[in-house]
Amino acid sequence: MNDFAIIPAIDLKDGAVVHASGGERAAYRPIETPLGPADDVVTIARAILALSDAPALYIADLDAIEGVGNHFELCRDLSSALPHTALWIDAGFSNVSDCAFWLPLGATLVIGTESLSFAEDWQELRATFGEGLMLSLDFDAEGQRGPAGLFAEPAHWPERIIAMSLDRVGTGDGPDLELLRGVVERAGTRSVYASGGMRDIGDLEAAAEAGAGGAVIATALHRGAVTQSEIAAFLQRRRSRSD
Repeated sequence: MNDFAIIPAIDLKDGAVVHASGGERAAYRPIETPLGPADDVVTIARAILALSDAPALYIADLDAIEGVGNHFELCRDLSSALPHTALWIDAGFSNVSDCAFWLPLGATLVIGTESLSFAEDWQELRATFGEGLMLSLDFDAEGQRGPAGLFAEPAHWPERIIAMSLDRVGTGDGPDLELLRGVVERAGTRSVYASGGMRDIGDLEAAAEAGAGGAVIATALHRGAVTQSEIAAFLQRRRSRSD
């Protein structure tokens, strides 16, 4: 049994951390959190990493995803401030040029299916950048977001995949475990990270039992619904089972 990775997430919009909820990005507002001011992104990032004992930080650049700018300089500041943390960045990547612009950060680039027009776009990206890319299989209440062919061909998936329930992000509705199990089953030996709706340690336990190798989480950390001590105990239980 491999360690389960809890990956904290921050969503950036207009230079601040925002509360992502339900996928309605136009309605996202600066987050209210005990972890720091919404416009002090580095402070919030450090605090959320300390809570989660995480090996990586997931960053969603919502301006870039929406095509209204980007937070490249802010992400560079985060890279400098967090030299021992891997950054996973989703900035609406859809082509080789988009990815090449961000490569100097040395981050893992997350390719969201919602940003791709054709399955061939992913094939070109993977051929150019290899296994350094992650693929986020994006879903909402209506189903798959992105090229159907990409969802239908697990052979084209990379070694690390995010099962993203966009409509559950920040809602407290709980993860879509049926969807997660389906992705895990089709992924084979690949690592699958659950994202969207994580409310508490029980949901993390359920995601692990469903076969996920980790989970992306944000709102529950800010609200104190998942605490540092709970995470430490959860990870210890996972490690004990593998001994």
